[in-house]
Amino acid sequence: MKYGKYFLHLAAFLLALTILVLPLPAQAQSAATINATYENKDLSGQDKSGEDFSENVFSNVNLQSANLSKAKFIGANITKVDFTNANLHGADFTFAFINGSTFKEADLTDAVFEEAMILKSKFKGADITGADFTFVILDYNQDQELCKKASGTNTITGVDTRDSLGC
Repeated sequence: MKYGKYFLHLAAFLLALTILVLPLPAQAQSAATINATYENKDLSGQDKSGEDFSENVFSNVNLQSANLSKAKFIGANITKVDFTNANLHGADFTFAFINGSTFKEADLTDAVFEEAMILKSKFKGADITGADFTFVILDYNQDQELCKKASGTNTITGVDTRDSLGC
């Protein structure tokens, strides 16, 4: 059983790597979300709730205290983004690549991170009640820290947070 969790993480990592290396055919999206890039921007405190940022690129963006509830970041590339105190309630990070970002004190209740790759990111003080981390690649130490405070069931996917983390 101990190796099952690691096998699943390895399989998810290999799948994510394959998707990054072998691009899939383009899917139709609204013009507002295609190839949008946010670099070195200060969007702190802004209300972006419900917006679709799928497949967008975020690099060195300040989203502190922003309202991003129910926002979609599906397949987004998120590097060095500061989500400190952000409202990410019900946000969808499915298939996202998140690197070097901070979710300090963020509201991640009912957020969905299915099959995301989250590296060198911090969740100190974040509320992960009901968050879904199914098949997520996480740094080992971060995985252990999240398990200490994991609770609840995601109201969108029906997945238990502790189960999704393999706690």
